[in-house]
Amino acid sequence: MRSTKEQMLRNPDIQPSSDVIAKALGKSNNAYIKFIGELASHDIHLVWRYYKDGKAWLAKGLFKWTGVRGGQNETTAFWLSIWDSFFKVTIYIPENARADVLSLPLDNEVKLMISESQQMGKLKYFPVVFDLFSDEMFEAVFLLADFKKSIK
Repeated sequence: MRSTKEQMLRNPDIQPSSDVIAKALGKSNNAYIKFIGELASHDIHLVWRYYKDGKAWLAKGLFKWTGVRGGQNETTAFWLSIWDSFFKVTIYIPENARADVLSLPLDNEVKLMISESQQMGKLKYFPVVFDLFSDEMFEAVFLLADFKKSIK
């Protein structure tokens, strides 16, 4: 079954429960469950919210830590969206960290994605987008998410 590249979870009244997500993902749900299970070992938790501007439910992968003065801080490690038969993870990397990201032990395909990614308008970030059907790119996703967590 080929995906139609259609974003799912568009109804603001239907919260993204595991059943709703499983139905949208189909065969890719096992990879999603494995991905969610691995988040705890990276100190990342998902927060779902309906965004009116994009007319869809999106999840933020949040990393929270306590600052040196005891304050609670958080950063968004990635954004996650559910599509027809796959899920998409987008990591926004600061433009001034591009060279550092390219020096990470990533495979050539991911390094090519990073070097070809364009800065977003006036924002000083560039997106790295993973369309995940299986767990084969998880290592790169979590390596980049951990890198993003280290930028404070």
